[in-house]
Amino acid sequence: MTNRRTFIATLIAASFAAGGMSSAFAADQVIKVGTLKLMHGITPYFYDKFTPPGYKIEVIPFETPTDGKNAVVTKSVDFGTYGLAAATLGAAAGEPVVVVAAQCNRGMAVVARADSGIDSIKGLKGKRVGILPGSTQEVVILDRLKQEGMTVKDITPVRVSFSEMASALERGDVDAYVGAEPGPSISVGKGVGKIVEYPYTTPTGTVNMVMTTHADTIKAKPELIKVFLKIHQQATDYVMANRAAFVDMSVQKLGLPAKTAELAAPNVELTWKLDDDWSKRAQYYGSQMLDKKQIRRLPDYSTFIDASFVKQVK
Repeated sequence: MTNRRTFIATLIAASFAAGGMSSAFAADQVIKVGTLKLMHGITPYFYDKFTPPGYKIEVIPFETPTDGKNAVVTKSVDFGTYGLAAATLGAAAGEPVVVVAAQCNRGMAVVARADSGIDSIKGLKGKRVGILPGSTQEVVILDRLKQEGMTVKDITPVRVSFSEMASALERGDVDAYVGAEPGPSISVGKGVGKIVEYPYTTPTGTVNMVMTTHADTIKAKPELIKVFLKIHQQATDYVMANRAAFVDMSVQKLGLPAKTAELAAPNVELTWKLDDDWSKRAQYYGSQMLDKKQIRRLPDYSTFIDASFVKQVK
């Protein structure tokens, strides 16, 4: 009888211990982060290395910037990174999107078929050009066309997602495209395409992807934002200082050949800082969207871009 009682007591104790362990694991707060299937959206896959106890990162990949933005608006993710264009479109439409950090600069390229004879932006005249509507690249190429005395009417825009641009060029569906890495490097690496230019000469400069959250999170969970941005900062600095790790993760998560990832890496500047120059360029970018009637009004930049949290990161 004593042995039986001892056995039951042991089972009860073990049960309580297991319950305690489960509670401990359940206490980890899951931070859901949306990102794009692009090399300049790779940073979230390094977050685990810098996540403090009590938190867990879940990365959710999206195909388009609009998908990522909508996930933030619906609170399907806590934080989401995608192009400045999608964020600006959402904020201008009154959606509760707030930029709390940068994600990357650069990462763009205008690519043409190697045998196309297209050697400049002016060479795109009359050509089929792959462009993703609602992307940062769309506004940048329209601005570049304007600089060259052209408009979108001088080309034939073809809607193509970033992940399909290299294939579309190879099939001959388009003569050129305004893409995002690793697409340009895939085209160049295969010998199918060539870089016409990296379109960073407009006042927008190299500004590209942003890190966003829901306006409610700003009000209700400021401490979570601080924790998250510290993770984001550490991961970003780590990746930029470890090119081999950057390439390896791109191979692992995006299925890229190492040669392609190596070729693309120099055209991707992962970052997290929001300074006055960045904000000035972002606002210029918004003015271009308004000028091209892509938005009906400018976002309220006093709330759309909140650099206060980034300034607290050390």
